[in-house]
Amino acid sequence: MSTYLSAEKKQEIFGQYGKSNADTGAPESQVALFSYRIAHLTGHLKVNKKDYSTQRSLLKLVGKRRRLLDYLKANDIERYRNIVKALNLRK
Repeated sequence: MSTYLSAEKKQEIFGQYGKSNADTGAPESQVALFSYRIAHLTGHLKVNKKDYSTQRSLLKLVGKRRRLLDYLKANDIERYRNIVKALNLRK
């Protein structure tokens, strides 16, 4: 991983959205981590418009986040609503 995402930042994200700092498997914490990375890559692409490999990585991340959100929506609609609201994903 690059330096923008330190181990401490990951712990903070997992602690905030998961059940604990070590809860890396919870869909909510994974969605939060993906959202953080998506925001970072989006900023990078605004500056470097022709960086197509990063663009592809960004699209793959968005797809992963989408699939996790679909999973949450199908299995536990309340948790889905909470994470969407907490991360401000829907307009």
